[in-house]
Amino acid sequence: MSHPIQVVAVTGGKGGVGKSNISINLSLALAQLQRRVVLLDADFGLANIDVLLGIRVKNTIADVLSGECDLRDILVTGPGGIRIVPAASGVQQMAALTPYQHGAMIQAFSELSDQMDILMIDTAAGISDSVISFVCAAQEIVVVVCDEPSSITDAYALIKLLNTEYNIHRVRVIANMVSTAKEGQLLFNKLRSVCERFLDISMQYAGAIPLDDNVRKAVQRQKPVLEYAPRCKASIAYKQIANKMQDWPIPSSPRGHMEFFVERLLQQQVSA
Repeated sequence: MSHPIQVVAVTGGKGGVGKSNISINLSLALAQLQRRVVLLDADFGLANIDVLLGIRVKNTIADVLSGECDLRDILVTGPGGIRIVPAASGVQQMAALTPYQHGAMIQAFSELSDQMDILMIDTAAGISDSVISFVCAAQEIVVVVCDEPSSITDAYALIKLLNTEYNIHRVRVIANMVSTAKEGQLLFNKLRSVCERFLDISMQYAGAIPLDDNVRKAVQRQKPVLEYAPRCKASIAYKQIANKMQDWPIPSSPRGHMEFFVERLLQQQVSA
C-alpha cells in the first residue's frame, strides 16, 4: 500500500515573484535532508524548470497524456537527485487540459508514490482553473509574496478566492527577495492582517528568502543557488525553511495521499 505523500503547491498570484526558484531550491534542500522529492512543473503554458536548470528534455507530460509514454519515461534527474516532471512549453492544449486529462496525469503519479516522499508543484502565475485545481488538491499551499503593491494585491486576491470559493482555511507564506528578516516578517504581518480581517483563514509564516545577488548569478548559470553558492544568505534561508518543512504534518490517510490528491483534483475540475 502506498505510503503518505506530502504534496506542496507553490503559488503566488502574479508572475515574477520567484516561485520556480523557490520550488527548485526547496526541493534540493529537502533532498539534502534525505527526502525523496519529485518536482512537477505545472506551468503548462510557459514551462521553465528545465530552462532554469539547463536540462535537455526529450519528452514531456504532453506525451504521457497522449499515451505515447509512461510518466516514468519522462522523469529527468536534477540536482541532488531530485526528479523532475517537465511540462510542455508553448503547447496550447496543455494550457487548457480537460478534467479527464488532469485526472489521467495525476493518476500517473500514483505509480510513483512508493518512490517519493514529497511532490512539489510549481504552479503557473495567475488564478486560472489549472492553477486552482493543483493548489486546492495539494495538502500544503505556499504563497510566495514580494514587498511590492502588485504582489501583495495579487496574493490577497488568490487567497480570497481559495477561501471564499474553495473552502481553503490555511495557507503558508514565504516572503521573497526581502532586504532583512525583519522586512520579511513585516511583509507577512501586512498580508496576514488584511486576510485575517476579511477572510476566514489562518496564515502561517514559512520564512523569508533574502535579496541575494547570488540568486541572479545562479540563474544565469542555470543552477540552483544552493548548488552555486551553498553558503550564501539565500541558500542558508532555503535550508532553514526546508528544516521547518520537516515538521509540517504528513497526511495520515491509509489509502496513500496520492489517491486523495487525485480525488481532490477531480472534484475541483467537476465543480469548475
